[in-house]
Amino acid sequence: MNKTFHIYSFGCRVNEAEKVQMELSLQQHGFINDKKNPSIALINTCAVTEKAEREARQLIYKLKKNSQSKIIITGCSATYWLKTNKYQNLPFDLCIENTNKEYTIDLILKKLFQTNTFLNKNKTNQQIVSPDKFINSGRLMIKIQEGCHRFCSYCIVPYLRGKPKSFLIHYLKSIIQNYEGKISEIILTAINTEAFGKDTGESLSDLIQAIIEKTDVPRISFGSIHPWSITSEFLKWYSDLKQKERFVHFFHIPLQSGSNKILALMKRGYTTEEFLWKINEIKKINPFAFIATDVIVGFLDESDTDFEQTYSFLENSPISKFHVFRYSKRDNTAAYYMAKRLKEPTYDAKKKRSKALIKLSNLKYQQFLQNNIGRTSKALFIGKITDGFQEALLDNQIPVFVKTSKNLNGFFKNIYVSSMLNNTLIGKLS
Repeated sequence: MNKTFHIYSFGCRVNEAEKVQMELSLQQHGFINDKKNPSIALINTCAVTEKAEREARQLIYKLKKNSQSKIIITGCSATYWLKTNKYQNLPFDLCIENTNKEYTIDLILKKLFQTNTFLNKNKTNQQIVSPDKFINSGRLMIKIQEGCHRFCSYCIVPYLRGKPKSFLIHYLKSIIQNYEGKISEIILTAINTEAFGKDTGESLSDLIQAIIEKTDVPRISFGSIHPWSITSEFLKWYSDLKQKERFVHFFHIPLQSGSNKILALMKRGYTTEEFLWKINEIKKINPFAFIATDVIVGFLDESDTDFEQTYSFLENSPISKFHVFRYSKRDNTAAYYMAKRLKEPTYDAKKKRSKALIKLSNLKYQQFLQNNIGRTSKALFIGKITDGFQEALLDNQIPVFVKTSKNLNGFFKNIYVSSMLNNTLIGKLS
């Protein structure tokens, strides 16, 4: 069998971070990435929604029909199917559940290539050779934590990812140090940032402080940071943070609902008032901090009034962008059993509510872009030059397009944001 591969990933940025590490590990073993005709196709699945699960199944059938690839599945849907014996007739060649995901490459080598040459778990990667969109822009996602203890009523992830487990700061620091000079930004990802360090006696602010003090990576950012992580202690640390220019002022904080009744049914453990106080405090520290969120519409017992409360909360809060999901029932979650007594909104109601929030999100995002006009920010250039313009990311992760004849990919420049054209920020070298 030829040693070629391609990896597909669904869902969260943790899956994306795992994808990058699997790509690099395969390359260490002499595999070549070949999207057109890989000998193995590895699919890192997601089970957060029914849609994500369905898309993974569709991809499996498509690959089986149109290629000769050996199909390996892992991730949350794969784990769920294995635990429940669902979809065992899917045409895959190897299924690896989440508890064994760290051994994915070892198992591929053993099961499909009949070799016992295992990876050295202490070895860090020496080169970045990946088609990943983040890697190509000089940005590297690193998983800092696994698992969740929260058991929100709608969420199946804790049942599939297991108990929280954190990587030690000195281990994460060593990985980052190994990439110094090769990357421009570290993106820290986790299943639940609140759980980072709970099992090791460390903290999230300790981690960022260590990266700032002990590494030379120019920028540090979060994929998402969860509301339980935004404590008074965290806000004080953020306010006092030295070298703020290295910390990206982007906070993706999942809200899920703007109705206290629905938040209680979801078992989120906070109120809208508490959430609003936290994000207002962030804005006091940095008015240009970009705050985004996740929202679920159509959860059990969500009335028109509950949705109106969510809409009003989002409209009047400093949140500038939302990712909107329609609720889908997940087997064996608390909500699965709650559905016996609570009514679920109709498909049409979910669709209407989703469209309304997406429209509001687009409006608020454009307003936030407008607020950035006239400021100067240190920006990271990414991607290629297109029509004489190249994309760069401001210090709050907002994209701006700059006219340039020289490819500045991976470089930092001070950019003055001068205008907005077709809902896109335009800047010039300052």
